Amino acid sequence: MKALRVTVGMGSCGLAAGAGRLYEMLESLLLDDKVQFELSVTSCVGMCYAEPLVEVTDKNGSALYGSVDETRLNQIIESHIIKGIPLDDWVVRSDYLKSYEDSFFGGQKRIALRNCGLINPGNINDYIERKGYEALKHIASKRLKPEEVIETVIASGLRGRGGGGFPTGKKWDFTRRAPGNEKYLICNADEGDPGAFMDRSLIEGDPHSVIEGMIIAAYAIGASEGFVYCRAEYPLAIRRLKHAISQATEHGLLGENIAGIGGFSFSLAVREGAGAFVCGEETALIASVEGRRGMPNRKPPFPSDAGLWSKPTCINNVETFANIPWIIANGARAFSAIGTSGSKGTKVFALTGKIRRGGLAEVPMGITINEIINGPGGGLADNHLFKAVQLGGPSGGCLPASLGNTPIDYESLSSTGAIMGSGGMVVMDETTCMVDMARFFLNFTCQESCGKCTFCRIGTKRMLEILERICGGDGCEEDLTLLEELSEQIRRGSLCGLGQTAPNPVLTTLRYFRDEYIAHIRDKKCPAHTCTRLLTYTIDSEKCTGCSLCAGLCPSSAITGEIRSFYTIDSTLCVRCGVCYDKCPFKAIERE
Repeated sequence: MKALRVTVGMGSCGLAAGAGRLYEMLESLLLDDKVQFELSVTSCVGMCYAEPLVEVTDKNGSALYGSVDETRLNQIIESHIIKGIPLDDWVVRSDYLKSYEDSFFGGQKRIALRNCGLINPGNINDYIERKGYEALKHIASKRLKPEEVIETVIASGLRGRGGGGFPTGKKWDFTRRAPGNEKYLICNADEGDPGAFMDRSLIEGDPHSVIEGMIIAAYAIGASEGFVYCRAEYPLAIRRLKHAISQATEHGLLGENIAGIGGFSFSLAVREGAGAFVCGEETALIASVEGRRGMPNRKPPFPSDAGLWSKPTCINNVETFANIPWIIANGARAFSAIGTSGSKGTKVFALTGKIRRGGLAEVPMGITINEIINGPGGGLADNHLFKAVQLGGPSGGCLPASLGNTPIDYESLSSTGAIMGSGGMVVMDETTCMVDMARFFLNFTCQESCGKCTFCRIGTKRMLEILERICGGDGCEEDLTLLEELSEQIRRGSLCGLGQTAPNPVLTTLRYFRDEYIAHIRDKKCPAHTCTRLLTYTIDSEKCTGCSLCAGLCPSSAITGEIRSFYTIDSTLCVRCGVCYDKCPFKAIERE
């Protein structure tokens, strides 16, 4: 390795922010014989808020630069790469500079994400250098039996990270004990939570950890064939995963008689899905892998007894598999020492919403909501006030700021009406209307319903209509009772988790933010000033200077008046677009 290495973050988030162009600039710089350095790539570091990211590693250590554009890169090249002088102002992480922002990683414990942002995901040797595939070597050298591997996973306390939180080792044990020699293993990489992009980032950044976890699971349950089910909308993840599978096969880690474990064979393939949210449910996913329409079936039988092609099948998600090599290599006790009594280890969260630092953070179970928001998340953006957080994806629950000290574990979240889900965390401030937020999430689950269950197909549609009515100022108090009744019927009558959890955003907002529903219904007002049809714009004649800017911007000619006098708004013509409110330099427009 050369004395100087420059690494560009080339995950989906980095590429979307312009990292590809930065890489090209650095490539062209290598043509200059006067500048010598090793150019490498990595994937998502987790600091999605600071993309694009460029890291310079020299004899003193590394400095990671954030929000790098072409102008900044030219200055980094001139100062740090050529002259060896780091530019402290742009450093977001460093192991030798004092000025960097360390709070994003300060409270984290990275197990699933241990290699993300630190290795080239396209190079198996990078993974091996960081003790990759050591867990497989441990199993082979110690000649551990499948039952012993399962016992280790059970003792670790690892629970499925896909949402339900079922004990991973028990699921493996059920599949192993199921009758029959033909068994299958599936990795669910199609988590449908729009905010929970950790599965994609894990595969893009460290595909071999997922592959190693799957090989270990296959050995434990007795499967010789496995599939990674990934949505086709993740082309970079699919490309890197297929490349990693090819590399693992070349290294004798996949195929016949692999990994030094006598008589063990395991092949792995990728199956691309169409991005249906319902395929996060096991039986719907299996149907899609088989080439059928992704729709759930009634359970039992469970997949561990009759899954893919009616054979015993074990399904875990990406994050679950990524934890397995660490557990085998470090021991069950090391993992179970992290977290709470019922929720062991760490959890990856996709932070988004009204916070300063959005991205991926892996924290110990038991950390509070406030600690995540104010730690890795950096607190609320633009000095706004923390109002609520939505946990668990589109079918999760909305919790108020007053519950900010709730520990993040399966039991504590369940008691509040929220769920762990796959790890989405949407932070909201005082400008967010909770009625509209419930409508937004229900609209998503309504559209994603496969249509098999009448309760889910029709019930969510009726609930959405009621919420739209309330947001539009046409609701009545009886609607609240009807929402609660429909919610209970949908939860009890739906086949799968999509329908059973779809009412959660509505039920939790009714529970914690009922006053906002009442304001929409009784007062015809939206306290957050979000619901357009309930807004009224007026002009304060004392503040108005008669500049006419608002009149010129109004798309419906609702604002009239005389220059250097004052203007008024005709509410019957106003379309409530808010342009005048946003653009008035004298803050003369009032909104109620």
